[in-house]
Amino acid sequence: MISFLTENIKMPELDRKRVRTWITAVAATYDGRKVGNLNYIFCNDERILEVNREFLGHDYYTDIITFDYSEPGVVSGDMFISLDTVRSNSVKFRTSYDSELMRVIIHGVLHLCGINDKGRGERALMEAAENCALEMWKNKTIR
Repeated sequence: MISFLTENIKMPELDRKRVRTWITAVAATYDGRKVGNLNYIFCNDERILEVNREFLGHDYYTDIITFDYSEPGVVSGDMFISLDTVRSNSVKFRTSYDSELMRVIIHGVLHLCGINDKGRGERALMEAAENCALEMWKNKTIR
């Protein structure tokens, strides 16, 4: 089950059915993984900073924090997404807000599928995986 929740912010406009279908399709491309319980919690910068400090000991803003509760073959987790940071990143990276939001949404799922982005060479792998997933979205192969 994929849920979309908010904390201290208005829910972004999403075609939730299509997003759920897309997430499920992307997860399946990684060794046939299934989707378990995924919770997207959309929030503001202040809330994501609180989560970052409390659970990770980091004192900075970020676009997404993913908590992994996956089991073999099933992706599950909670993903906090700062819509403030998504908006500022869309300006910084010269992309639309909607495109940046979709990138961040799938970024969390890719983490749950085992793709990391902190180690040497991992960022390039993550970006390639994001781009592949975004092509599925943009090409409307997901209905």
